[in-house]
Amino acid sequence: MGHGGDAIEELTTDHREVDDFFEQIRKAPHGSHERRRLLDQLTIELVRHSVAEEQHLYPAVREHLPMGGTIADKELADHADVEQMLKDLEGMDPEDPSFDPAVEKLQREVTAHIHDEETNLFVQLREVCGEDALQELGDKIRTAKKISPTRPHPSTPSTPPANRILDPGAGLVDRARDLVTGRGK
Repeated sequence: MGHGGDAIEELTTDHREVDDFFEQIRKAPHGSHERRRLLDQLTIELVRHSVAEEQHLYPAVREHLPMGGTIADKELADHADVEQMLKDLEGMDPEDPSFDPAVEKLQREVTAHIHDEETNLFVQLREVCGEDALQELGDKIRTAKKISPTRPHPSTPSTPPANRILDPGAGLVDRARDLVTGRGK
């Protein structure tokens, strides 16, 4: 969850973890509890990652990049789509015939988003932001991930300032639910 380094290094490491979770899910037996457990863990990581990007990365994109508002809006729309997919999967049993196709669709969407960030957004951001700014942004992202929600909340705001006010409360409730249910262990 918190890896160190500047914002781009932090988020890229998260991306590799997400790739690994998808690979583990693919290898787990169809319909198994293991698939559900891995999907829950993937969901936790994706939600934390997304919330941190929404709180800190995309405002920096708006500030520093030409057409930053347009780029940030596209990224937020991608997040909203993925969050809805995660919400739909949250209540789905791994034995449900629609479970595997839904996970495959999620993987395609997330993989495309990751590719776009790493080949376009991160390259542009590194060109215009100094190392100190990226390091500070990395610290903010790590802090946000610690208190972020762990479950999808598609109807909550995804832009500051509302998300910075509401996300920590949702995160507290989610972590309490996870503790009681054993989710994410």
